Amino acid sequence: MINVLSLGHSNIGWDEFHYALDQFDVGCVIDVRSSPRSRWQHFNKPQLRVRLNRVGIAYVHLGDDLGGIPTSGPTDYAARHRTSAFATGIERVLGIAARCTPALLCSERDPLHCHRFLLISRHLHSLPDVRVAHIRHNGTLECHDAAEERLLALHKLSGDLLSDRSQRLADAYARQERKLG
Repeated sequence: MINVLSLGHSNIGWDEFHYALDQFDVGCVIDVRSSPRSRWQHFNKPQLRVRLNRVGIAYVHLGDDLGGIPTSGPTDYAARHRTSAFATGIERVLGIAARCTPALLCSERDPLHCHRFLLISRHLHSLPDVRVAHIRHNGTLECHDAAEERLLALHKLSGDLLSDRSQRLADAYARQERKLG
């Protein structure tokens, strides 16, 4: 089983961020921000790479392949999912995950409001032998299935017994993509 985590840095301090990575034994931060910049200096790409390397955590930027706002190619998630850049990025994530536990990093606190959930984690979760979980700011891990249940509830699609869960989930993903889009 391959494990992949995700984490949104939001406005947390470096110590809290480092603690979360340490708590879940993250060996590599995979930055999936299209523009790896933040008003919080420790999350800017150059500073982040140095700080992570100092504490023994690797840093890889895959925003060009997996970012939500790519410099080239479609921003529509369904179309983006079919690009060779996305496939290359996913292969790199899986290669890293075979060696250590990676955390996909973006800026949004709640994964439901981020492309790391709607695009990347959704795809990884669909693969056999890949388990995806999201590091939450309260110090817990939320498995991807539980996050999908939150997504269904958010769009008031969780209690519908007349339609298939996969259909409701596809609808919830589409609604959330439009909401964020």
